[in-house]
Amino acid sequence: MKEFPMDESMIVIRRETSYHPDDWTRLEYDDLYREKGIRLLDSFYEWVLDILNPQPGTLLLDVSCGEGVVVREATRRQVHSIGFDLSLVAAQLAARETGGAILVANGQEMPFPTAYFDYVTNVGSLEHFIDMAQGVREMARVLRPGGRAAILVPNTFSILQNSYEALRKGHAVDDGQPLQRYGARKDWERLLENNGLRVHWVGKYEREIPRSWEDVQAYLSNWRWMVRLALSPLIPVNWASHFYFICERAPDVHLPD
Repeated sequence: MKEFPMDESMIVIRRETSYHPDDWTRLEYDDLYREKGIRLLDSFYEWVLDILNPQPGTLLLDVSCGEGVVVREATRRQVHSIGFDLSLVAAQLAARETGGAILVANGQEMPFPTAYFDYVTNVGSLEHFIDMAQGVREMARVLRPGGRAAILVPNTFSILQNSYEALRKGHAVDDGQPLQRYGARKDWERLLENNGLRVHWVGKYEREIPRSWEDVQAYLSNWRWMVRLALSPLIPVNWASHFYFICERAPDVHLPD
């Protein structure tokens, strides 16, 4: 099994696999997307775009796009959007969802020119990269000067998730993905700012307000979501379920020729 570069202050959950180390992550994600998918409510992806506020006519990249909902919603806002995912199965689902502009690629070796995108999104995937630092460096590389990146990552000390799970069961939340990390706010800030991004703003995420009748019905069938949404205004940023970082490319970042 390969060694994983990681911040020693983070919680790391790694699942055993029967796949060869060279391609186990991709194949594990193919299995996950083939069996049940990895997708949140559409209201979540609309919330992400509201925070980033990409302007019509600009160019957005969704890193590890999963089933392509960010790309679909950004396109509806007249933002030129491209997504890619390591998983072929996820990319096929995303292509059907969006009608195109989807690639199969590795977030640690992005097939795009330097300083190409006005906006970059990475929501709920950086913590699953084998080399997170390299993934951040690649996001910084493809982001134009003055562009913005929105990055969503999970908190070690989330009061309604990890702390609650530890109280009940004695361990952190395991979301079933091949490799999972949790960090405190400063852990994530250090990772981002040591690898080419400058944090402009940090906020919290618990649950998004539902924006469609379908999503309202999903909330009504899950009392935990309703509790998290109701308690969200009372939870300090450092105890939130996730952090969202709005970042710029650091002015002194070294870019390849």
